[in-house]
Amino acid sequence: MIVDNDLLSIQHARILAENAVEAQKKLATFSQDKLDAIVTKVAEAVAGEAHALAVMSAEETDGGRWQDKLAKNRFVCTAVVDRFMELRCVGVIAEDCEAETRDIGVPVGVIVALCPVTSPVSTTIYKALMALKSGNAIIFSPHPLAAKSISHTLELIIETAEASGLPEGCISYLKPVSKSGTAELMNHPATALVMVTGVPGMLASARTSGKPVIYGGTGNGPAFIERSANIDQAVRDIISSKTFDNGIAPSAEQSIVVDACIAEDVRSALRRNNAYFMSEKECEALAGLFFRTDGTRRHGVVGLSAQTLAKRAGFSIPAETTLLIAERNYVAAEDPYSRELLSPVLALYVEADWLDACEKCIELLLHERNSHTLVIHSGDEGVIHQFAMKKPVGRLLVNTPAAFGGMGATTNLFPSMILGSGSAGHGITSDNVSPRNLIYVRKVGYGVRGMNSLTGASVQYENKRPNSAASRQLSDSDKEQAIRQILSEAIKALSAPANK
Repeated sequence: MIVDNDLLSIQHARILAENAVEAQKKLATFSQDKLDAIVTKVAEAVAGEAHALAVMSAEETDGGRWQDKLAKNRFVCTAVVDRFMELRCVGVIAEDCEAETRDIGVPVGVIVALCPVTSPVSTTIYKALMALKSGNAIIFSPHPLAAKSISHTLELIIETAEASGLPEGCISYLKPVSKSGTAELMNHPATALVMVTGVPGMLASARTSGKPVIYGGTGNGPAFIERSANIDQAVRDIISSKTFDNGIAPSAEQSIVVDACIAEDVRSALRRNNAYFMSEKECEALAGLFFRTDGTRRHGVVGLSAQTLAKRAGFSIPAETTLLIAERNYVAAEDPYSRELLSPVLALYVEADWLDACEKCIELLLHERNSHTLVIHSGDEGVIHQFAMKKPVGRLLVNTPAAFGGMGATTNLFPSMILGSGSAGHGITSDNVSPRNLIYVRKVGYGVRGMNSLTGASVQYENKRPNSAASRQLSDSDKEQAIRQILSEAIKALSAPANK
């Protein structure tokens, strides 16, 4: 019997979307307390399987380290959920009694979520918890190379959530997975929003769906070590970040830019911390693992250790080496080390001063669709301010490991497994994406100023609600004059306290 997986996937996508839109109508009636109770139950259940899921995903994808994947799984189930509990996403989420305004959180509806091969479990958990917290239904399209671990994670989440009162169909996933089925999900009339994380090949399809898109990609982010930095600490931060899960964290550094006057000190610190400086011949051999001669990427090298990469490239490195360094002079389209390498490999650039370093960082940020994350290690607040004001980037991290600072572990940014890349125009936000990005905010404003007349000469504003409306009919010219007068008087009334 011949089975057409594309047709099966498309049909399943339609069924999931139709079920989800009906289920979400029920979910939209849930209070925040009821949603929070489900989030807590799901997080507890997944935390109990965090170790097994980490091992499963590392074995299935053959990338990263299961120990680091376990750390991410636990981070999502504990620190992230603790922060979630501080948020209100549905119902009254903010109120100003003095101004008589109120914000009402409203779920966007049905969300379609694409998950990456790099962090399949932790990202899946995070997206499911976000949807639950904000009262949205969510349909997953698993990455084909991580379908086993993603589907296993989702089965656990669905079972726990539905046992805790979640309407059936609020969380589901596509099977079999195909590009056609995923496109059907994104284009379905029931879909309100699309989340694409670490699947750049599907970004164009997501954008042509006409739906709002949250894009969380990786970045070609540099780390600048400025002359006033604590060099030893900066190097330790960079290495701990870039070797975490073998370099696949979305905000992890892809290159180092160094102030020339401290370049030798930085090189020495890198060597002391088990970094290996490759020769040009070794750089060429390693680049051949990542890219074909036409510049297209090869599969199967993301998240491999430094030892494995060197062995495959045909050169030897010391047994303690954890990071490979390629010294470069220019950012160029034909140079593989100007591109993002989701592995423990860093390019190193030396610049005369922070102004030249600034330009180099901009080149790197704009080189490959990204403008994602930039790190600066510096003790000079003036330089830090200039970087913050001028860089075309979603997030600037200061004196912290990028992988951990970006996800909110070592900074007070919102703890998130989805780091928006919106500064490059690929999505609707460059935030650390949270449940608040999955709601509409309905504004409620009570009338607090009244008008006695619309005749134009005199408009009186009262700090109370109006008792009556203007009673006589106005000509078009009278209305235009009155509106201008109203706006003028309103501006005066609103600005008056600031001028006292």
